[in-house]
Amino acid sequence: MSAGSTKPPLMSATSPAEVFRRVFSGAIRYLPKLGIRVLRPHLCLRRAALRWMALALCCVLTLFGTAAAAEERKAPGDPLIAIHDGFADEKTCSSCHAEQAAAFAASHHARAMAVADEQSVRADFNGTRFEDVGIAADFFRRDDRFFVRTEGPDGRQSDYEVKYTFAYEPLQQYLIDLGGGRLQALDIAWDTRKQTWFWLGEGSAAKPGSTFHWTGPFYRWNRTCIDCHSTDPRANFQPQANEYKSSYVATGIGCQSCHGGGAKHVEWAKTKAGGVSADMADPSLAKVDVNTCFACHARRTRLVDGYRPGGAFLDHFSPALLRSDLYFPDGQILDEVFEYGSFQQSKMAKAGVTCFDCHRAHEGTVKAAGNALCTQCHAETAPERFASNDPSGAFDTPAHTHHPEGSAGALCANCHMPERTYMKVDPRRDHSFVIPRPDLSAIYGTPNACIACHVGKTNAWASESMDEWYGKGWRERPTIAHAFAAAARDDAAAIEKLRGFLADRQQPGIVRGSAIGEMTRLDGAAAAADVRVAAADPDPLVRLGAAEAAANLPPELRPDVIGGLLGDETRAVRVAAIRVLGATPSLELLGDRRRAFEAAAGDLRGFVQANADSAEAQGTYGSFLFEQRRTDEAEKAFRQAITLDPTFSGARINLAELYRASGDNEKSEQAYAEAVAANPDLADLRYGHGLSLVRQKAMQEAIEELGAAVRLEPANTRYRMTAAIALDAVGRTEDAFGLFDPADSGGTTDADLLGTAIQIGLKLGRYAETLAFAEALAQLRPHDPRTAELVRQLQDAVRQGR
Repeated sequence: MSAGSTKPPLMSATSPAEVFRRVFSGAIRYLPKLGIRVLRPHLCLRRAALRWMALALCCVLTLFGTAAAAEERKAPGDPLIAIHDGFADEKTCSSCHAEQAAAFAASHHARAMAVADEQSVRADFNGTRFEDVGIAADFFRRDDRFFVRTEGPDGRQSDYEVKYTFAYEPLQQYLIDLGGGRLQALDIAWDTRKQTWFWLGEGSAAKPGSTFHWTGPFYRWNRTCIDCHSTDPRANFQPQANEYKSSYVATGIGCQSCHGGGAKHVEWAKTKAGGVSADMADPSLAKVDVNTCFACHARRTRLVDGYRPGGAFLDHFSPALLRSDLYFPDGQILDEVFEYGSFQQSKMAKAGVTCFDCHRAHEGTVKAAGNALCTQCHAETAPERFASNDPSGAFDTPAHTHHPEGSAGALCANCHMPERTYMKVDPRRDHSFVIPRPDLSAIYGTPNACIACHVGKTNAWASESMDEWYGKGWRERPTIAHAFAAAARDDAAAIEKLRGFLADRQQPGIVRGSAIGEMTRLDGAAAAADVRVAAADPDPLVRLGAAEAAANLPPELRPDVIGGLLGDETRAVRVAAIRVLGATPSLELLGDRRRAFEAAAGDLRGFVQANADSAEAQGTYGSFLFEQRRTDEAEKAFRQAITLDPTFSGARINLAELYRASGDNEKSEQAYAEAVAANPDLADLRYGHGLSLVRQKAMQEAIEELGAAVRLEPANTRYRMTAAIALDAVGRTEDAFGLFDPADSGGTTDADLLGTAIQIGLKLGRYAETLAFAEALAQLRPHDPRTAELVRQLQDAVRQGR
């Protein structure tokens, strides 16, 4: 029975006789279609005959299933379905596991992806139109099929057939076949609650042919979405042809998505049902644990091709740590990171709580309604399981919640798992189980449940209310917010606090691993000893943080600090280490770790192969190859990245820099010119092109490109300084000085920029404006006598009216 089907299961009774009667009767009704004549057995089977008939049962089931599958293949269906080695037809599972199949069929997991038809499509395709930010689309039906007319990859309006639905609630997207095996997710989705179309993007619409246009790589199902919405999905990208031959065992998520391939289990079940003595014991299916859940419910990078349930998460994926663009300073979710990263921070994870303590595995729902879910453990008597992590207490009372019983404010999840909305309509709860801290919200802008619920109230009001309820001690609770917020501001004072997290084994591994990364970003070389300590930590997330952090160390220090991680037991750590150590000036520094280096390089190649259609992965590999002085291979990798995504600027910059480093300035400039043509609004490309033109001594064209970089990114001090130097070099010194604003000098922290402004100002004799830059530099260098003397001389010049 396929997920979502209303047909009764083949086997639902517990009595062997009843099981056989139902299945065999169904088979008999079906066999004449195959040209096989059978006699209907008497319904009152003798016990002596039952064993013989049971022996035949597996043969009948096999014949019945094979014939049914053959008939299904002849009928219109999903052309991407293929029964991969080690897997069984998903309908086989429900014949024995009817109760679980029925529960799962009602879940959102079961409806994660489906062939587009009357039952699966939820949106209005009856001649409706959507328009927003320059995007227009018409949705209509033709011959019982679903179509959208919208802008295609060439910028022209065309009709596209919807092949699949994607997701079920609270939004549904639609997949369109653009040829070459590519399935693209339309970026106009259906809001199932408001019953309306809406655009998933932000800001202005992406241009056709670019990464974030609905026809581009970001919205490609085969590349971005395939891992988690189907059963054993395989992208099967063909690099030479630049096309896909993707397939899966079932269109949506099925039993084998979590339990693993079931072919051996089915064979064992047939042998057992036949009553035949066999040496083969039940090989069982993969153990379903949190690794299985996190394989999809995490912000992660795929390391190998295809996750096999039962495998270790960190051997298949590399998770994102607590970066400031992904998480708030206190660890709450900011960008779309799913559940792994937040849950790893929680006391629940440390205590051994798993997804299945709260969620029903098949239904995908929580195990109890309201606070009953939490009071499974957080009761007045501590559960024996958590004796060492006592969660007991009287929490489900107005004395604790300070909200009326039964109100929204009295629900544990509303206070400790605040929601954040993604994809514009999809609210998801934070799984770090934070305690509301409106005081931190006032300082750092972190979320808190108080003002999220009490709209119009302030963080100060919420803090005062909590003071009345709990006293002021809650304000002193330990938090990571202060240290990580300071690090995000590039404040070196955060280093000691971060070092304290690293040394504290009671802190979650993801916090400690993230702390070492921030420490090295703020002051790389000074934190080398800390990276060495982190690299020896028993927690793999800390070692992962160490490997990634080593990229901020001088290259010559890296082999000694993280060389041992090349042979780490965890693949995620090995891959992170090899990516950093690829830039080692001399592999001789690795000593007897050369063999581990080669083995880890194999892991890196596996990562690239698993992401063969990813421009970013090809770019990463190209950089590694270039660092290894394998220039021809690196050029090929960068070219492949550009083929995969012509608007991916990183690969184009790296290719241009490869030519520059090889001494071919003409090719470097040409590569930058091609990059700018593909991405004219990217400041880093315009800047790189400007520098390449300087090397070609084409100064006028260089100045135009450097000026474009400044206009596109005016806050970038490096762009402004370089443009000023170029203008001064061709005698346009007044124009150069015009790029600096004395009024803004007090907020400038770039000493080189201030020094350039001072040099040009002195050259022009503009002493009053130059004094402002000199005073700003003196604030940055309070103990520099030369800067102090310059300020004194400029003050004298201004007083004398010069």
